[in-house]
Amino acid sequence: MTPPARLGDNIAAVDTPALVIDLDAMERNLARMATFARNHRVRLRPHAKMHKSAELARLQMAHGAVGVCVQKTAEAEALAAGGVNNIYISNEVIAPAKLARVAALALRLQHDGGQLAIAVDSEHGIAALADAMHHAHGAHIDVFIDVDIGHGRCGVPPGDPALALARAIAPHRTLRLVGLHAYHGAAQHQRDSGTRQATLARSAQMVRETRDLLIRHGFGPLLVTGAGTGTYALETASGLWGELQTGSYLFMDADYASNQHTADPPAFEHALFVKAQVVSRQGDRAVCDAGHKSHAIDSGLPTVWAPAGLTFANGGDEHGVLRAATPATPLPAIGDTVWLIPGHCDPTVNLHDWLVGVRGGLQQGFVERLIRVDARGALT
Repeated sequence: MTPPARLGDNIAAVDTPALVIDLDAMERNLARMATFARNHRVRLRPHAKMHKSAELARLQMAHGAVGVCVQKTAEAEALAAGGVNNIYISNEVIAPAKLARVAALALRLQHDGGQLAIAVDSEHGIAALADAMHHAHGAHIDVFIDVDIGHGRCGVPPGDPALALARAIAPHRTLRLVGLHAYHGAAQHQRDSGTRQATLARSAQMVRETRDLLIRHGFGPLLVTGAGTGTYALETASGLWGELQTGSYLFMDADYASNQHTADPPAFEHALFVKAQVVSRQGDRAVCDAGHKSHAIDSGLPTVWAPAGLTFANGGDEHGVLRAATPATPLPAIGDTVWLIPGHCDPTVNLHDWLVGVRGGLQQGFVERLIRVDARGALT
């Protein structure tokens, strides 16, 4: 697909609807998280399912990240093709055809001096993974045991079930147990900071007991990986997690901005915007050209960044309906630009082929980077 802008274009020339990165804001977010991880002596492994871009993954690694996470085999393949050589598939992969691809990718990264890791939560998955790795002839893979610490999605219960998986991994020479995957996705979006703190305290107890149990039985040392943009400071403060999987911090979206924060972690700025244009004005409403095909709505509709004082309502696949929040707020005119903050950045990025990187702000900036969304639609 043709990108919605050309390098050097003034921001006014960016076609709509387009997904735009404020590079100055993004780089401040990048530096703040890198500094936090360095100061607290934890590894940073950002979740690249958020931006799906090899270019941005390499940028994060250049700023100290040890590698990136993905959720899908196809995402891992796309990023590896773009030069990313340290990848963790933080999800269960069961299908034999997918596991053959996992094994082939592990061998390729190994030959290039990199490493592939994967999560498991069943003896079935371990046996299938070991079989695929055996047929890859010389490949090996790092394995994290996925432990359910309260989210109620994938992951074995803490304690003895995790120990049983460690024992199932041990006989396979191509599998190397390196740690526990402990991620509480639901906690990321608990608005009240006290509620999040209480949730993570319970999760930390599960992690501690499980880690200590495995170490007592000879499985160690173990790296605990997990955490997200909504809770990473809590995991770090526990002293248990050694690796952070934060993703959305790089762009920030309207959903994460709704969380109540403490004064301790760094504040992240909105850096991802949908540029839209007013195409109609009727009565009490203006209509822009950014509908659901340009932004995900699973975490709510976008909010209007500029012009100030406007609300965004559902206009369907191709349109957004803008209204004045107060009688004193003027509606934008036909042809005016409207800047939207997506409710959820991850699936919004997946709707676009390109990210337009703008330097100098959203008013007078210019296009400095055109970033391909390499893993768009990488669902398998």
